[in-house]
Amino acid sequence: MINVAIVEDNHTIREGLAALINGTNDYKCIGTFYDCESFLKNLDKMNPDVVLMDIALPGMNGIEGIKMAVEKKPELNVLMLTVHEESDKVFDALCAGACGYLVKKTPPFRLLEAIKEVSEGGSPMSSRIARQVINAFKDVKATAEEEEYNLSSREKEVLNLLAVGNNYQEIANDLFISVDTVRHHIRNIYKKLHVHSGSEAVAKAIRKKLI
Repeated sequence: MINVAIVEDNHTIREGLAALINGTNDYKCIGTFYDCESFLKNLDKMNPDVVLMDIALPGMNGIEGIKMAVEKKPELNVLMLTVHEESDKVFDALCAGACGYLVKKTPPFRLLEAIKEVSEGGSPMSSRIARQVINAFKDVKATAEEEEYNLSSREKEVLNLLAVGNNYQEIANDLFISVDTVRHHIRNIYKKLHVHSGSEAVAKAIRKKLI
């Protein structure tokens, strides 16, 4: 039996979720709450396997509610069920301790699957939310790599020109600088990228998406 608690301020949605859960074999709704405050007050008396939590709630919002609930019960499985699809809300919820994130238009059968998944240690997400998470991690990784190598804008310009086959003199002409200055930039590029040749520098810069 999967014991589920619901924190949702919309009466119709709250009662509809409770009816869905209680009407399904091996699922039981053990508590419904209008706000986080009443849920947190009763949390010690319950032992939910999964908590369905909205974000936009009266008083304390769902993200703050998760933090406090997880502080009380670190093993608590919280599944966000909300209308919000903005990436900042998703990440705030996941960082606060949510195990999964679904939007309210999720079909009932998928919601039941997600509850079971969470109770078994999974992290279900709506496909659009999952894509946002993946893209955000890519952005974070790219930003971290850019910061790690710390190439200046001028060094990137030199690398770009090197990448399209320009020699030192052509790079100097394009950027209105001397060949010695080009050599100085390229020495710095080699040092920062930990490479020993122009082709190595270009290959690494492209692989790491620095240019």
